Amino acid sequence: GKPRQILALLSVYANQMLPVPTLMEEIWGTQMPRSALTTLQTYILQLRRRLAAAYGPQAPQASKDVLATRYGGYVLEAQPGAVDIHEYDRLVAAGREALDAGDDVQASLLLREALAVWRGPALVDVKVGPVLEIELARLEESRLGVLERRIEADLRLGRHAELLTELTELTARHPLHEGLHAQCMAALYRAGRPWQALEVYQGLRARLVEDLGLEPSPRLQKLQQAVLASDPALDLDLDGHWRRPVLDLFAA
Repeated sequence: GKPRQILALLSVYANQMLPVPTLMEEIWGTQMPRSALTTLQTYILQLRRRLAAAYGPQAPQASKDVLATRYGGYVLEAQPGAVDIHEYDRLVAAGREALDAGDDVQASLLLREALAVWRGPALVDVKVGPVLEIELARLEESRLGVLERRIEADLRLGRHAELLTELTELTARHPLHEGLHAQCMAALYRAGRPWQALEVYQGLRARLVEDLGLEPSPRLQKLQQAVLASDPALDLDLDGHWRRPVLDLFAA
């Protein structure tokens, strides 16, 4: 388990030198044994043996080239596209660029590709220490944000009817997430079901008040009023697109 944990951390930060203290903090936290440095070196040796077995006798130096020693630490040398996280981040950056440029078709495609890199929860089969825990939180937050942006691109493209099932599931999984509820309301409104859009708002408001003692944000309240008033701002542009995210339509 410990070598696997080290490999996960080195992979997350592939092509970056990780200092020995960072690796030890991940494994032991603040309760480091006196033999921490020696034990860490043993784990690195075990990883290199696994790598050597994977590469085979035809590449005797491969394990040391891939898991390389640097002054004060170690680095996992990885080719472009070899690490899921790097590929995900690359696709996300390209998708955001397309979204900012108004290319909703390309943005939707790229962000879908980024989300398809995921095959379940991040690092699900790795024991997570304090360093990986931070990266895990970043990834999960990023994933949700990318999902929201991809849905935004699809809404701009007029795919509201196709999104209803997905948004219904997402609002159930994230019962306090205003952005997803706003997108669900907009999709329902555009699909000719304004009463259900209002039900989504009332359900979110009830949970916010009960769980947190808070009212929905002013933007979401304005969205509710827009649904009640059949505000033209909720309609698609003449070319069939929304130009701004749903909640931004009602920003102060």
